Amino acid sequence: MQLSLNIKPISYLKSKTAEVIHTVTQKRQSIIVTQNGEAKAVIQDIKSYEETHNTIALLKMIVQAESEIQKGKTTPQRELFQRLETELFG
Repeated sequence: MQLSLNIKPISYLKSKTAEVIHTVTQKRQSIIVTQNGEAKAVIQDIKSYEETHNTIALLKMIVQAESEIQKGKTTPQRELFQRLETELFG
């Protein structure tokens, strides 16, 4: 994605809000909004926003799991399966 093609001043957003929303939704491309020549905000369709947040959550879980492995906070597979079997089937 070429971000440089999706940079718009706030005045553009003010005058063409419906068009911007339509474009963002249909093309699933974010738009960077500038104010006084400085990037201030990003407009993104809701599906992309949700996917981004889900990806971040998964990455956080991976980092946490790797940290626990390095600290030795693991359970052998056989022990885990035995514990689950006991809890599920008595």
